[in-house]
Amino acid sequence: MTDSSPRSVRELGEFALIARMNAGRTQGPGVLLGPGDDAAILAAPAGRYVVTTDMLVQDRHFRLDWSAPAEIGAKAIAQNAADVVAMGARPVAFLVALGCPAELPVDVVDGLVDGMWAEAARAGGSIAGGDVVRSPLLVLSITAFGDPLLRPPVLRSGARAGDVVAVAGRPGWSAAGLAVLLAGVDRDEYADVVAAHRVPRPPYEAVLTLPVAVEISALTDVSDGLLADLGHIAESSGVAIDLDSDALRDPALEPAARALGADPLDWVLAGGEDHCFAATFRAGLDLPPGWVQIGRVGGGAGVTVDGAPRAGSAGWESFTSG
Repeated sequence: MTDSSPRSVRELGEFALIARMNAGRTQGPGVLLGPGDDAAILAAPAGRYVVTTDMLVQDRHFRLDWSAPAEIGAKAIAQNAADVVAMGARPVAFLVALGCPAELPVDVVDGLVDGMWAEAARAGGSIAGGDVVRSPLLVLSITAFGDPLLRPPVLRSGARAGDVVAVAGRPGWSAAGLAVLLAGVDRDEYADVVAAHRVPRPPYEAVLTLPVAVEISALTDVSDGLLADLGHIAESSGVAIDLDSDALRDPALEPAARALGADPLDWVLAGGEDHCFAATFRAGLDLPPGWVQIGRVGGGAGVTVDGAPRAGSAGWESFTSG
């Protein structure tokens, strides 16, 4: 018997592709109306939303020979969900715009959708709608909506001299994984860091379970690099931040660094794409579970390491990096 099922997006067609992407999915409680009409309807229990959007372009932000479709889909959701959580909000819904060649195999789209739904569920939300369009490359554009819960939005501008700087997550792991992939060394030997690059795992609950009484003064998702993203907090707050290199060193990165002749601290400080969280807390507070102190806030401007500026790149910049 010959298998007559469609093999490409062209064979399937736009509306059948959309139906396939949504088949069998269950919306979260924050989505009052999902795909099927002209637009979705979301609940707004706090009377306001946190909203963000981000885009991934094939061969710029991901490679199909490095990552499975499900990993790419999960990464697209994770980087947007992390931005929502970095405002102190819980992800509720995601809109997905997919651009792809007509010849793209349907099973690639299936993998993307599976990965997106899995990470959306891990973040606490669901995919409420979106769009598909023909494109010469695979492109994913995600818009994420978040419920700010009971806490006022946590901005980059609230840090004050005397605060402590802390991080939740694993800075440097994604950069280490990228370095392994670029070097072409044995991926299996460094599987943990390669996996961290392919699918970041933001520690959402480290933020979302913070009691309202915990005074967190500034917060950011580390997407461009710890130096760069803490630099945004320093600039927005009108303060200086000094980091402790000993607190940042991660023994788990040493094997890959030795093999590649790299300094693992460079990955931690400037790597980005880990989508961990960096925050400032009022001094004297016992840090909540999952958070590790890495520095202090003082008077002045900029970010230093062990009291001195760090030479080299501070992190990713879309039009000059890569």
